Amino acid sequence: MRPKSWVARRSDAVLVVIDLQEKLVPHIAGAGGVLDRTARLVRVARTLGVPVVWTEQRNLGETVDPVRSELQGMEPVRKLAFGCFGDGAFRRRLDATGRNTLILAGIEAHICVAQTALQGLAEYDVHVVADAVGSRDPVNRDVALARLRAAGVVVTTWEMVVYELLERAGTDEFRAVLPLVK
Repeated sequence: MRPKSWVARRSDAVLVVIDLQEKLVPHIAGAGGVLDRTARLVRVARTLGVPVVWTEQRNLGETVDPVRSELQGMEPVRKLAFGCFGDGAFRRRLDATGRNTLILAGIEAHICVAQTALQGLAEYDVHVVADAVGSRDPVNRDVALARLRAAGVVVTTWEMVVYELLERAGTDEFRAVLPLVK
């Protein structure tokens, strides 16, 4: 399946932050980088007016900082399903945005992120931010990204997404976001 757009457009994108929680994050390979890039993605999304939908798997604790502090004023979708589309509240939040491009970040790449991406392909363009997703075992993350790419998911990086959403230099938004990528 080919995405309708290989480029994330601000007017059509929603950032989905998946399960960056207390009981799981300490076991994720490269967790510090995943958290840092996801927190910056949330800040960029909020600066540019891109909606954010945030999930927490029940019984895994709260979302950890620095991501949690960037999500102030928002409520997570608390779910039991691994794939986010298995929860009606998630779908309702997405539907409310009116957007058709999902930008996914979070954990675990080979479970909740992968299942959400694969489920979403039927209705959405799906972009997975490779350097903002992780798994306990890096092999699982790498296989998940390869599988998602083969299925038609756009596998990208956080900086690529940021510049796609910005579209151009010289704007007030560009100046506001630039310190986050330096």
